[in-house]
Amino acid sequence: MDKRDIERLLESVRAGKVSVARAVEQLRHMPFEDLGFAKIDHHRGLRQGFAEVVYAKGKTSQQVVAIVRGMLRRGTTNNILITRADAAVFRAMKLLNRAAKFHSLSGAITIRRNQEISGKGEILVIAAGTSDIPVAEEAAVTAEIMGNRVESVYDVGVAGLHRLLHHHEKIAAARVIVCVAGMEGALPSVVAGLVSVPVIAVPTSVGYGASFGGLAALLAMLNSCASGVTVVNIDNGFGGGYAASAMNKL
Repeated sequence: MDKRDIERLLESVRAGKVSVARAVEQLRHMPFEDLGFAKIDHHRGLRQGFAEVVYAKGKTSQQVVAIVRGMLRRGTTNNILITRADAAVFRAMKLLNRAAKFHSLSGAITIRRNQEISGKGEILVIAAGTSDIPVAEEAAVTAEIMGNRVESVYDVGVAGLHRLLHHHEKIAAARVIVCVAGMEGALPSVVAGLVSVPVIAVPTSVGYGASFGGLAALLAMLNSCASGVTVVNIDNGFGGGYAASAMNKL
């Protein structure tokens, strides 16, 4: 439940469309609902502008469904995002809500309940290589479901810099850029040297032995010589997309 939902509820009570008892019932589980194995933070949207995001990895399908069911029965219009899910979780989710959509490349599941665009400009997600696309897609899906216009440019790493420069118009038009790269993690430095907007660098675990599961890319991004680079954790496309959305709404 976010600010808009509460405003709509109070207006409905004032207009006599919703009884006081029903309004109390909708507000009863704020700020959280205890399911025993999980505590649903129904207050998250009010505090942060977007509902709690469900991290599916490590949870059973039944647990994910129970959490989302609790979120859905609050009667809000918040979009719902589930990350790091698989086909089994999606099948269970589809039985719960027919609007559920599985983004197979990223493993994300979305339930879109409104089409509102609240971002001020466009977020551009850039991936260095094809192997980085799953993490880039997680960033793109996250930013999009949070109410942003999102464009993607993939396989434009520094091994062929002309591929990146071919998209200079999209790069110049973006308000925030999420740059996803593995191997030596050089791409965010190059991109940040071309623009005056925030660049969120997402290192991936893509690479050979000495990449140490993405640590080499992470350290390279942290040590970037380009100004304006902010770094999130290894393979954290969700974190990159979420941060980009927050920046795009300022």
